[in-house]
Amino acid sequence: MNGNRLALLARLFARQPLAWTSSESAGPPLRRALGWPALTCIGLGTMLGGIFPTIGAGAHHAGPAVILSFVLSGIVCLAVALCYAEFASMVPVAGSAYTYAYATLGEIVAWIIGWDLILEYGISAAPVASSWSAYAQSFLGTYGIVLPHWAAIAHLSINGPWWWPGSYDLVHSQIDLLAALIVLAISGLLAIGIRESSRVNIAFVALQLAAMAVFFIAVGPHVKPANLHPYAPYGWHGIIGATALVFFAYIGFDTVTVASEEAHDPHRNVPIGIMLSLVIGGVLYVGLTYVTVGALQFTKLSDGGAMSDAIRAVTQNKWLRDIVDFGGVAGNTTVMLTSLLGQVRIFYVMARDRMLPPGVAQIHKVFRTPARMTMITGVIVSILAAIVPLEKLLALVNIGTLSAFAIVSAGVVVLRFTNPSAQRPFRVPLGPVIGAFGFLASIYLIVAGLSMETWIRFVVWFLVGLAVYALYGYWHSRLRTNEAPPPLSSSADSLP
Repeated sequence: MNGNRLALLARLFARQPLAWTSSESAGPPLRRALGWPALTCIGLGTMLGGIFPTIGAGAHHAGPAVILSFVLSGIVCLAVALCYAEFASMVPVAGSAYTYAYATLGEIVAWIIGWDLILEYGISAAPVASSWSAYAQSFLGTYGIVLPHWAAIAHLSINGPWWWPGSYDLVHSQIDLLAALIVLAISGLLAIGIRESSRVNIAFVALQLAAMAVFFIAVGPHVKPANLHPYAPYGWHGIIGATALVFFAYIGFDTVTVASEEAHDPHRNVPIGIMLSLVIGGVLYVGLTYVTVGALQFTKLSDGGAMSDAIRAVTQNKWLRDIVDFGGVAGNTTVMLTSLLGQVRIFYVMARDRMLPPGVAQIHKVFRTPARMTMITGVIVSILAAIVPLEKLLALVNIGTLSAFAIVSAGVVVLRFTNPSAQRPFRVPLGPVIGAFGFLASIYLIVAGLSMETWIRFVVWFLVGLAVYALYGYWHSRLRTNEAPPPLSSSADSLP
């Protein structure tokens, strides 16, 4: 009996050889079209949009000390980003934390983290789409363009836990049409090609940065020291709670890793993209937060529109307001684009490992993207965005991401001892120390900064993932069948 249990544990924690992570023999490859500037913009595209819904919500937890919360989150992310950069240089494939965990900590850990990444990439796109719709309707409304009532917003009453079917009552039949349409449009763009998607992302990142520059110029001179006092009205507990909350804004630098198989010279360019996107984003976050809470007392900031509140408090110029609002539209667009990009690439690599059905990883013969899975994912997310308010799931996004960050940080430490001679084109300085700090800091934010309600939801999600693994992934894993990387056929079918 004990022998059987040990054998089962050995299979669950079996590690995928690093050589198996190569995609060269795994069927039609993805198109390599991205240099480090495009990779940096992919990271910024996912990150920068996160500032819009987090400044106000974080300030309500920490007061003006939300500035410190962004700094603390940035320090944690810097340690984790260094670990991601080391792994990305060693294993330049599209699986991100899933692949890194598979190579260092074993199959069951890899499955858990791959399942968690659905929270970071897939589910987070739905509430972002709803936010995009709100910004877009506000922007259009200033020019007299109003959607019909039936297409303006979804009304779904939630009278209990989100995971209990009886908690949902459809109050009205309206749907958030814009939210659904933008998700489908972005999914179509991603299906057509990575180069086209990257160009659109770069354009919207540029527009977003321009809107932030306008915000700095318009609001910066109106910062009042009195608005920054008392600095920490809710003490250290409030600062840590805000740190865990605003962590959402930093989610995105790791998205660079999921585009590794579409990057030129990924050993060099992916680490550059990771670090540049994090540093640029972190500096902008601290600056924007300082200007926002300095210009308007934090108690007057709304949860999701703090920057808009601040600029309306200091100027009556309609054009300046519109530019900042349009920055919110651009920010949410890039978050959706890069989040859906990341989700589909995670599915692609998991299917290549036979942890999901191989059909999930079919590459379109013309577009050289996982076009079919991209559109299926887009349809599912568009339905969620149209009818279900998912604001409460943002905390789930954070706990899923923090767990991924903890595992990647631990993986760097483990691999330094289990495979010290592995080739590391980029090597984390003081690797075991930085890795241990990233792991402990991520765990601390999960435990100290997130509510019990979030933990309950996460446990339910975790159990569902284990059931899927037990029913399919465990039995079909290529480690279980001792297969080399399985050949995956391309599909010449048109987009669904």
